[in-house]
Amino acid sequence: MLHKVKHKGIALLVLAAAQFMVVLDATITNVALPAIRDALKFASQADLQWVVTMYALTFGGFLLLGGRLADLYGRRRIFLAGTVLFATASLFAGFAQDPTQIIILRGIQGLGGALLSPSALSLVLTIFSETKERNRALGVWSMVAAGGGAVGLLLGGILTQYVDWRWIFFINVPIAILVAIMTFRFVPGGKPEKTESVDVVGAFSVTGSLIALVFALAKAAENGWSASVTITSFVVSAVLMAAFIINELRVKHPLINLASFRRRNVTGGALMMLLMPASMFGFFFYISIYLQQILGYTPTQTGLADLPFTATILVVAGVLSRFATRVNPKVILSIAPLFAAAGLLFFARMPVHATYLTDILPGMILMSTGMAAVFVMATIAATNGIPHQLSGFVSGLLNTSQQIGGAIGLAVLTVISTAATKSQLADLKAIPTQGVVNDALVHGFHQGFLAATIFAVLASGIAIFVFKTHKATATEELGEPVNEAEALAAIPGA
Repeated sequence: MLHKVKHKGIALLVLAAAQFMVVLDATITNVALPAIRDALKFASQADLQWVVTMYALTFGGFLLLGGRLADLYGRRRIFLAGTVLFATASLFAGFAQDPTQIIILRGIQGLGGALLSPSALSLVLTIFSETKERNRALGVWSMVAAGGGAVGLLLGGILTQYVDWRWIFFINVPIAILVAIMTFRFVPGGKPEKTESVDVVGAFSVTGSLIALVFALAKAAENGWSASVTITSFVVSAVLMAAFIINELRVKHPLINLASFRRRNVTGGALMMLLMPASMFGFFFYISIYLQQILGYTPTQTGLADLPFTATILVVAGVLSRFATRVNPKVILSIAPLFAAAGLLFFARMPVHATYLTDILPGMILMSTGMAAVFVMATIAATNGIPHQLSGFVSGLLNTSQQIGGAIGLAVLTVISTAATKSQLADLKAIPTQGVVNDALVHGFHQGFLAATIFAVLASGIAIFVFKTHKATATEELGEPVNEAEALAAIPGA
């Protein structure tokens, strides 16, 4: 148990600052992708997407393990370990000289975030034990974490344009040092509360399987589906996933309690959190390249252009959180993905010469409205009626699904868009001009957005045929503050 904390407000700010750093890093990188591609000489979009997907895969793959380690070895200890690891990886990522280096370091960053994030939230919930002060603390936590997403978009553009893209990683170092110093002084250490074993095999096998799957998809885009490296990678992924499932069924304290999927709403929530971020990761990846390479936006202009997406998510999520007890989540979950699908269809016809207000902003608002509604209501529906001892696991599972779904979705969309671009360029008999290359790229983006639309429509189908929900009561909402905190903190960073 924790001792009485004298400076709760400072402790909250320290923990929220660490979460701010993790969320900031999720969005700040998107704006800098074209600069990273040019500086480190990435050969293709299939290679470039690893800058995003490797972080998401290790973050999502080790997130549940990070929470378990915090229980076993102490929350502050794991929180500090995650902070140091995240900062160290950020420092070396800023000095990366080739694609391989930055991809590996992004994976280590994700591992640091997976240790840091659940430990930080757990410390907040333990320090603020009374209902009223806990709700206020969670409000601050959510606002700071949400702000990280918006600040990341703008700051990423400013640093990339006026300083150097490497500073999107260097900036984490002073923040982490300050957080570590303040943690020793103001955040209580506490004692481990559980003695069960850690499912390290499960964490590494599932993460390895997902990395192999994304690698196979990337190689399929470059070398074709029948290439030996592609087939071998798919086989490795399947073997590791089979090993993970067998391990989870046999180990005493599994990383993922497979029996939880017998609850339809848990299964439905996890599936929706796989499908919706699958389209959103692709959106940010494509729009960053489109705005800068096709339309000629500066990195700062790109960050500003993306801000309405985050702003709309915050507004819609805030409104829905207030009225969540008055509506049936299934109704909103059935309709909201179609808003996102409409936005993606809007982008599937964006021209080479576009106007922001007419060709980009409407689709962005449609998509972000649907995304926000899904994130909030899927979390409420999946956790509603869950026993208290499972609430943390289910919330962590939803966040894990969000990261993994986004990473795999981006890999799939990259295969589709790359194939479409290559096909159009292959029909040319002469060396293509820059204008012709841009036409081919936009054609590839169109196919990617169309595929992303399918993800959103499938999510609507999951809501209709899998979910079995009722309106959440006010008592249920207040009884599990951890669920709302974890859900809202994850939205902007996705």
